[in-house]
Amino acid sequence: MTDAPSAAWDRFSAEYQRRSAIPVDTAYYGPDIPTERQLRLLGDLKGKRVVELGCGAAQSSIAFAKAGATVIGVDSSAAQLSYAHQLCAKEEVRVELRHADMAELAFLRADSVDLVFSANAFQFVEDLNRVFRQVHRVLKVGSPLVFSLPHPAWSIIDEERPDPTIGRSYFDRDPERVVWDGVEFTTYRHDFSGLYGALTRSSYRVDLIAEPSPVPSAQHSWQWRDAMELVPRTLIIRARKEGN
Repeated sequence: MTDAPSAAWDRFSAEYQRRSAIPVDTAYYGPDIPTERQLRLLGDLKGKRVVELGCGAAQSSIAFAKAGATVIGVDSSAAQLSYAHQLCAKEEVRVELRHADMAELAFLRADSVDLVFSANAFQFVEDLNRVFRQVHRVLKVGSPLVFSLPHPAWSIIDEERPDPTIGRSYFDRDPERVVWDGVEFTTYRHDFSGLYGALTRSSYRVDLIAEPSPVPSAQHSWQWRDAMELVPRTLIIRARKEGN
């Protein structure tokens, strides 16, 4: 049986942090693609109030704090947040860490946040409409929600083959079970039309879509697949709050 997302991440957290080399000096969007240092999607964060959803061990939150932001990291996994507390102490930065679902933002005042950021977390959320509505409530008008998630084209690829072989229909909307080191997760497929529709219904204006190509590297991450040379692995969207 598939664990709830928080329980699955509690079980996989130690292995994930051991395997992953996520930087703490710039925002991370996904495996084997450029970071915020190259992409420059967020702007100057000095003096800004930033919320990271699905913060994990808070590496990007720490980078935001180092850039001069006031940062709140939200995650539903207690194990991930335990690593976050340790990493914040090691890096000597202050990040407010909240143990909560990504749609549970009642602790934040309306129109009080300058940026909401999320990297590779929304695929674990079935109903993104709830998240988008809550984020819209807390963002200041004109401020952005910036997030990354698996590219819709990547979701149809059979990752175990070196060539980009189609493994499932693009139109298949059923949840998918993935297993990492014996821990089973449920992921949800969010295509372009679904994401765009959900954002516009919640009064956002999409002003950027990025499909980064992989960074040339002699040492790829543990999530690397050769098909990433031919098919985009990660989709990044920036959407700004239009009004209340």
